[in-house]
Amino acid sequence: MRDECRNAKDRKARKARKAQWKAEWKADWPARKAAWREAEKARKARGEAPDYGSGPMGPPNAFTLLPWLLLGMGAISNLLHGKTPNPWIGALGLLLFNSLYITLVFRAFDKRAREAAATRWCLAALAAVTCAMAGAYGDSWLLFFPLLGLATGAVVRGRRLGQVLFGISALAGVIAGLREGWDALGIVYGTFLSGMVTAAILALAETVRELRDTRQELARNAVDQERLRFSRDLHDLLGHTLSVIVVKSEAARRIAPRDLDAALGQVRDIETVGRQALTEIREAVTGYREASLAAELDRARAALTAAGIEPVVRQSGPPLPPQAATLLGWVVREAATNAVRHSGAGTCEIEVHGGPERVRLVITDDGSGVGSTPPGSGLTGLGERLAAAGGTLTGGPVPGGGFRVTAELPVETGEGDEGNG
Repeated sequence: MRDECRNAKDRKARKARKAQWKAEWKADWPARKAAWREAEKARKARGEAPDYGSGPMGPPNAFTLLPWLLLGMGAISNLLHGKTPNPWIGALGLLLFNSLYITLVFRAFDKRAREAAATRWCLAALAAVTCAMAGAYGDSWLLFFPLLGLATGAVVRGRRLGQVLFGISALAGVIAGLREGWDALGIVYGTFLSGMVTAAILALAETVRELRDTRQELARNAVDQERLRFSRDLHDLLGHTLSVIVVKSEAARRIAPRDLDAALGQVRDIETVGRQALTEIREAVTGYREASLAAELDRARAALTAAGIEPVVRQSGPPLPPQAATLLGWVVREAATNAVRHSGAGTCEIEVHGGPERVRLVITDDGSGVGSTPPGSGLTGLGERLAAAGGTLTGGPVPGGGFRVTAELPVETGEGDEGNG
């Protein structure tokens, strides 16, 4: 009576502990779920792919294949109840099988270990132990064949998998048929199915992992491209604006002693250019700025005139698509800035020739070429932009004096370009 009361108290205590554990788990679950979601939002904000491996449903690993060893409980029960002849040999075979199985499933998730020769020898040894135990004892020991198929599906990849599984299933059918007759068909089916399902699941998990890594790499590349775009835009914007400010400041300094009103006009122009630069930088930061060709031609005229260079602009052909006009607008801005800063020219000609398939922009000055300072990274960056859109950009001294920049761009490609403006 006392033992029954003690057992009843123990059962109640176990139920109470179990209920308390469930209550604590349910209470903590919303906090854990919220923390995981916040971590995923942070990863998304950084441009990284979701980390499915740290969520509630992670990818399969070696530990997910270990519970299948419970299929061998029948063999263990036969050993413990003395139903197995030569139990020491059976126990040794069972220990060897479990050791080889565990080794294989852990090596299956490391590509280098999985493809090593030692892994193939372990699989062959596992097949030999399975055949020996199933052939010697039969009955529940035949269930080790599905475990052998599972280990095979985890280790073998590619076209060899079907051949190996077919051979193992045929071997399981022969041995099980000799021991159990037609009842062995379930063993054959289970062996083949366990191997194929395991291989399919692991192959799918590896594909998902590769796609996730590829997505992370693409996200990193997108961030790098955006940083490069912003640095180029900032270089072009500030280079042009600061050059105009310097030229107008020098003009104001020169004419201030003679004509104060004209000097104040130059100062007002400097203020206007500075405000415009602030607006353009804000637009560049938000990614909305487009260097319109018409607007850049007007700015180039003003900058060249302020620097004492006579601008000559010629346009021909049909109107350009927006993206082509945007790219050529950047070329006009950079070339005009270089002419103001480096050339010391008296005249700068800007010619735009549009056609149905290609557009050509030529900017020529009659100055001293590149001057004391090289044109720098602006033309290099623009050349990369035009090359990405299928165009070309060349620049160099002109025989007899001067400097020429030539840009060509396919009109159709310019329409489809998205990230270059």
